[in-house]
Amino acid sequence: MGSEDLNRFAVLVRERLRLREGRESPSRRLAGALSDLAETGALAPGGRLPSERDLARIVGLSRGTVAAALNALCEEGLCERRHGSGTYLRETAPMGAPTFSGLLRAGAVLADLSASVVPDPSHLILPPIEVAELLRTSSGHGYDAKGDPRLRALLGGDVLITGGAQQGIDLAARVLLRPGDRVLVEDPTYGGALTVFKRVGVHAVPVDLTDSRAVRAAIDLHGPKLVYVVSVNNPTGAVHDLRHVARLARAKDVMIVEDRTLAELVYEGDPPAPLADGHPHGTVTVGSLSKVLWGGLRVGWLRAPESLLVRLAEAKQDTDLATSVVSQRLATELLERNPVAPWRTELAVRRDHLATALAAALPEWTWEAPRGGLSLWARLPGVDTDRFAALTRRHGVAVAPGSLFSADGRHRDRLRLSFALPPALLDQAVTGLAGAWRDHGR
Repeated sequence: MGSEDLNRFAVLVRERLRLREGRESPSRRLAGALSDLAETGALAPGGRLPSERDLARIVGLSRGTVAAALNALCEEGLCERRHGSGTYLRETAPMGAPTFSGLLRAGAVLADLSASVVPDPSHLILPPIEVAELLRTSSGHGYDAKGDPRLRALLGGDVLITGGAQQGIDLAARVLLRPGDRVLVEDPTYGGALTVFKRVGVHAVPVDLTDSRAVRAAIDLHGPKLVYVVSVNNPTGAVHDLRHVARLARAKDVMIVEDRTLAELVYEGDPPAPLADGHPHGTVTVGSLSKVLWGGLRVGWLRAPESLLVRLAEAKQDTDLATSVVSQRLATELLERNPVAPWRTELAVRRDHLATALAAALPEWTWEAPRGGLSLWARLPGVDTDRFAALTRRHGVAVAPGSLFSADGRHRDRLRLSFALPPALLDQAVTGLAGAWRDHGR
């Protein structure tokens, strides 16, 4: 590694060490910093790391501390030592490295707090509908380009029905972005969107969207093609007035994708106004029924200016031809019989139940009470939650580590904990989390 590359490497590592300040040991902090850089792509797979002596010098730690950090990374499968050559990053990530899509593939547990969706349909009033009715469509064949007309009317008219919000975000990214483009995002933000942006090959730039001066400066500096906004923040549950983002984006001719999947789940105060009101010709709005009915329906929608909605519909047809008509018809019947207000009231009860149980069992953990959404954003002092999440699974509880919600791998001391489960399961989850915390302390 040449002197210029070494200097660049030094800046990156020092910044990651600063972000990871806490009660971790120096070797654990260094191992975590190098792991962060590898996971965010700042260090190339297969690349050689500086020697122990050079690394100790640039980060101001002893060679023993550096050696312990590198040994830990080798044990975890992130690095490998080559005799007579040095320490190298592996070409592929170690098995078990957390990914957002991996939350749904992780297997059975006693209590799953990792998914921010309605966990089961038991709260729904079910319609007395026959199978023949579910299969009846105006087209006959069921390949309605924009979706079932009755469902679209319920959702506000000229929308495109999608296979959930995730497909909607993916379609918007594929239509509006090209590899190398920049997208402004909050930090933290929805991890599923970050996964889409990474796959499309664009750069997600974190910025404080609540600060109009920061947004203006980021637009001027980075020239983004898009601002991705989550109306009720996922994972934090924060609700902010972001209409200034719409004004700035409109003035600078920047598109907005506003994710309003949680907009109906605001427990204190009013839901945020749609950003399309302030940027009507440059906003794609994403919606979903997974937060108010049931995640397994896989029904979402997009709202956009007419010419753009046509392009989005064409991109969707290229992907899957059409959304399942059975899911759409069932969603229509459920929407007509299940207003959101009772479910929102029940979720507020479950939110408070989880917060009370956590405070009693895990007083070291902290969080701000979320005004909306489906999750608590908990801070665990001095803990790498990527690793702690693996420990909680051994206690029967699935959680989402904070790094999955950051464009550059931050928030390694945070967990997103869904409170959508029934109270009895939330109690089981807290018991498991407390057991994992005790094991971690040992």
